[in-house]
Amino acid sequence: MPLESIHKFAFKAAQAAACAGAEGKYWEMHDRLFASQAAFEPWNAHAEAVGIDSAKFEACLASGKFDSEIRRQMEQGRKAGVTGTPGFLIGRTEPNSNQVKILAVIKGARPFMDFKAELDRLLAEADKPAPAAGAAVGRQP
Repeated sequence: MPLESIHKFAFKAAQAAACAGAEGKYWEMHDRLFASQAAFEPWNAHAEAVGIDSAKFEACLASGKFDSEIRRQMEQGRKAGVTGTPGFLIGRTEPNSNQVKILAVIKGARPFMDFKAELDRLLAEADKPAPAAGAAVGRQP
């Protein structure tokens, strides 16, 4: 989720990671860029550092080859409730489908116990028996 409003090179960094990914070096570039946020330029220096041909890398960046895919993924994230990084979605696959139903969104860098609490809550809900057909839900007699 490149946050362009707070980092002027966020989208370019996403492009750089995607171009590196095309060469099998996504995570190497990802990690290098996160460690070098104050000094992104020149971009080809990062490519060389992770073992990518700098001319091929620069051509990829200039082409905008991955721009629409990055924007599509950003929009999918927004629709799912992700507003920044890090952002985590907890979900389950729907029966007989490859669709994922989002059950919870955890925003920001959170401690392990926050994840555990959310997972425990979701598991407890899943263990509750479903109400009988026609039964009033949430009403006291």
